Amino acid sequence: MGAGDRLLRHHAALDARMVAAVRGIRLLQAVSWPARLQEEFLTAWRVGRPRMPRPEYARGEWSAVRAELEAVRAAADPDDPIGCYLRDTAESWHLATRLLDAVGSHRVTAWSARLFGRPVEMLPGDGPSNIEAARHFVAIADELDQELRAVEPDYELPADTVRAELQAAVDRLFTDHPVRVELDPDLIAKAAAGPTRIRLRSHTGFSEYDRNQLLVHEAFVHTLTGLNGREQPQLKSMARGSPRTTATQEGLATFAELISGAMDIERMKRISLRILAIDMAIHGADFIQVFRFFLEAGQPPKESFASAQRVFRGVPLGGGAAFTKDTVYLHGLLAVHTFFRWCLRHRQLARARRLFAGKMALEDVGRLAPAFDSGAVAPPLYLPPWMRRANGLAGVLAFSLFANRIRLDQVQADDLVLGQGL
Repeated sequence: MGAGDRLLRHHAALDARMVAAVRGIRLLQAVSWPARLQEEFLTAWRVGRPRMPRPEYARGEWSAVRAELEAVRAAADPDDPIGCYLRDTAESWHLATRLLDAVGSHRVTAWSARLFGRPVEMLPGDGPSNIEAARHFVAIADELDQELRAVEPDYELPADTVRAELQAAVDRLFTDHPVRVELDPDLIAKAAAGPTRIRLRSHTGFSEYDRNQLLVHEAFVHTLTGLNGREQPQLKSMARGSPRTTATQEGLATFAELISGAMDIERMKRISLRILAIDMAIHGADFIQVFRFFLEAGQPPKESFASAQRVFRGVPLGGGAAFTKDTVYLHGLLAVHTFFRWCLRHRQLARARRLFAGKMALEDVGRLAPAFDSGAVAPPLYLPPWMRRANGLAGVLAFSLFANRIRLDQVQADDLVLGQGL
């Protein structure tokens, strides 16, 4: 056995230790709220006596987990690509345990900002800040709202209809793995996806856009990358996203909506409103003020509660604190979009396919290239339909690269007339 093989076996053993160590960490589950809090709050709200929800959070003991993560990090070779991956992933989980220690306090804000960022941070490519981009999309959505409603009137699909349609779609794609689509009465979010199960909120209606977004976002990215990660021969940690992969994974899932035509302007508005609400909460707005903010932005009461609770997961509800995870959507979307355009420009779309091999961050695709080439990291077993249609993807990205050269602020209405006419 050569030195390279010994190092790979060493790192595979460290990866297995890390997977075992973090098995009990369920960050989003630890800060989630039970569905009963929504009904209690809305019942009081309807009679004009709103009361702050009182979520309770279970406490855990994470010192032994941190010690094991530090041991893994110390034993990984910092000069080896897989070693670097292990060190960064162990550190990410370490930060997650610090956040869990702080659950219920204002300190969650600082830890979640280290993991997920803040609204004021700049977007990739010397772009605007997260919050500036969010205001931009909200303004566009508000301008187009009445016009689009006239063109695409609202209607709702029953939850069980959506469940059946998603089940049929995932059965067609995941031919080697059973994946269940279930209704969950205790789910506040519209959906949650793992490698073997996708849960949908019951007792609610879904729009056609909702259905398509759930399919390409939850099933064809989150479930898909989890299943591909389970098929990895050495790095089983790629089956489960660590906090450091959140921006990339959510960005990839949101990019999938965009490239598949499942993204609508209201979806962009919802994502953007959450970023604005996080900034409001950090600067002192309490839960009820943030709930009203979503109401005034046009969301119905149930959705306004669900949106507000995302902002206040794990933190005090009186203002000055926020759980910042939802800042990753715009940042991640733009980073992933830029990554795909870069791959096209440099004729490396094959590199983009590697992003689906498991739960990875963008930087992992490049630094793990030697491991992909050697077979230590396996290529993805499943690809979403839009990624399998490489010609169509290339066409969209190529047009995007060219169209970005056009300065819309220098285009006049007369410039849009084609030909002279007769």
